Amino acid sequence: MGNRLSKIYTRTGDNGTTGLGDGTRVAKDDIRIEAFGTVDEANSIIGMILAVKNIPDDIRACLIEVQHEMFDLGGELATPGYRAIQQQHVDRLEHALDEFNDNLPPLKEFILPGGGPAAAACHLARTVVRRAERNTWTLAKRESIPDEITKYLNRLSDLLFVMSRLLARHEGGSEVLWKHER
Repeated sequence: MGNRLSKIYTRTGDNGTTGLGDGTRVAKDDIRIEAFGTVDEANSIIGMILAVKNIPDDIRACLIEVQHEMFDLGGELATPGYRAIQQQHVDRLEHALDEFNDNLPPLKEFILPGGGPAAAACHLARTVVRRAERNTWTLAKRESIPDEITKYLNRLSDLLFVMSRLLARHEGGSEVLWKHER
């Protein structure tokens, strides 16, 4: 991966470009920058979930691992040709998703975001991960992107949805059901 920064400001982006992990420069609004920037945004929101005290240990452990993987995934998007996310990472998310979902009642209605601070942050993370997935698909129209990246983002948004349901219950709240006939 790239060099560690000893000085935070470099002034190299003052002309509207930024450097990728391989040293090439692209516009700051390039879809590749948007994709890994959105991954970083989602990772920050996952940090907000983890900042809530007393979330269940299994959810905390899973999200800590996700944060590391999201950092790896962002690095992969930031460095053309670099590989970090593999099928085993997607499989791990699917396994966690199945385990967490087994403890929930079946859905009968749509759920509105909310339910408590951690649950609401989980919903926010889910929507930002979905945006990261859309941005990555846009990038994939222009460049070759490993399938595991979009699969990972897709499974992660599903996992965050399930976690939001669990966290709503854990925080003593309830899921906010959408009322079609209101």
